[in-house]
Amino acid sequence: MKRIVIKVGSAVLTQDGKLALDRLSNLVDLIATLKNKKNYEVILVSSGAVAAGFTSIQLDKKLVANRQALAALGQPLLMKHYKKRFKEHNIFCAQMLLIADDFDSRKRTAFAKGAIDILLQNNVLPIINENDVTATDELLFGDNDQLAAHVTHFFDADLLAILTDIDGYYDKNPHQYDDAILQKYVDTITDEMLSIEHNPNTVFATGGISTKLKAADFLIKNNKPMYLSSGFDLTNAYSFLVDDKHISGTLFKK
Repeated sequence: MKRIVIKVGSAVLTQDGKLALDRLSNLVDLIATLKNKKNYEVILVSSGAVAAGFTSIQLDKKLVANRQALAALGQPLLMKHYKKRFKEHNIFCAQMLLIADDFDSRKRTAFAKGAIDILLQNNVLPIINENDVTATDELLFGDNDQLAAHVTHFFDADLLAILTDIDGYYDKNPHQYDDAILQKYVDTITDEMLSIEHNPNTVFATGGISTKLKAADFLIKNNKPMYLSSGFDLTNAYSFLVDDKHISGTLFKK
């Protein structure tokens, strides 16, 4: 049985200061297809808690304490939407909040993996987010791309698929250059690639292409593949993940 991690960010799950429930719904349908038709084990790493909290209380997101409060408020709201939609596919879901320190301790990593394995064995979908409410800065990944890469490696997944606001990795920023060319295959992450500044495109996002390249670099060094594609239009994700056809999107692999 294939085990895959799907990571979706705030750029996909939010629009105009609100949760983009249509895109969340489409994501749920994709995961249900992978579980029910492909018989895959799926782990979802999902951002969006801060954005969900912001729909209830409009706090200044620039302040750390406010973001922590919004995350605390929004996490159950986000899970409510996921649980409602997954229930339509007869899929139960469970929540896990992790921090970087959980992967630095062999014992804590083993405990977390044990819980994941039991959930998957019982056809429960684990939904993971970073526990940024109480953790100190040095214990945080700071973005869910790094978290998803570590989940993929330490929880023995075969693939990480990141669904984001671009349809793959380009040789230059496609938002700035019309002649940017999508790279379907990348086997090496260079220092030059990692040093390029590409900022996230929404007020709720904490990553950007640089954090995705860091995630890919981590996985390539650990002999794990990563696929990067659009979370707005899931056509290419369906082709790659469901139909095993690499039509577009970027595959990072040695």
